[in-house]
Amino acid sequence: MHVHCSMKCLTDLEMRSPRTLEVWRLGTVNYLKSLKIQDKLVSERKAHQIPDTLLSLQHPPTYTLGKRRTDHNLLIPQSELTKIGAELHYTQRGGDITFHGPHQAILYPIISLRGIGYGARNYVETLERSMIEFASMYGVKARPGNKCETGVWVGDRKIGAIGVRISSGITSHGLAFNIDPDMKYFEHIVPCGIADKEVTSLKRETDDLLPSEEVVHEQLITCFAKAFSYDDVVWKEDPAVILDTKDNE
Repeated sequence: MHVHCSMKCLTDLEMRSPRTLEVWRLGTVNYLKSLKIQDKLVSERKAHQIPDTLLSLQHPPTYTLGKRRTDHNLLIPQSELTKIGAELHYTQRGGDITFHGPHQAILYPIISLRGIGYGARNYVETLERSMIEFASMYGVKARPGNKCETGVWVGDRKIGAIGVRISSGITSHGLAFNIDPDMKYFEHIVPCGIADKEVTSLKRETDDLLPSEEVVHEQLITCFAKAFSYDDVVWKEDPAVILDTKDNE
């Protein structure tokens, strides 16, 4: 019996080596710049040059379309976008049209799904779970989307969006959680292609006083790391290292 237990424990250890997540808090980053950073990190992750990595950031007002190119879900002419201070970008992620802007917490994981034994569906469900857990910290009961709904919802109001890309088992793009964005921007789109649905924010849904955005982002990162069972989170201290990379090319 004792030998059997020891062998089992050894097997468990071999199957589950400690996992490290490196976190970069980048502040506000232009959308195109964030794509270049992600492309570089995906290449490095594929080559095993870096561990699993998480980018935490915000964007200036930006609308993004997924690879299905559902332009009809943008409700104003593209020529009007500059007047409202927004950009439009086409991406290679899944999902429909999404708005990104100030006071929205964005996480872009660059992680190896093979390394953690996840398939695409399990990965998306875990992203949902991390946002649901985060919302619960503020007494907000969020849920995954129903059939044909993506992201995370509070009742029939969408609070978190998910759009991912997976290339050779390495993820990019990710999730966006509404902390307290300017909701007027959402009036110009059919969010994620789902008509007759509202968009909401943590500020609107909680009775709690929100702490600083830095603290809020940190809490969301912690929920992410917990949901994916990372043993060690390494907070990288100098964002210039990663932000300057493409400027020098």
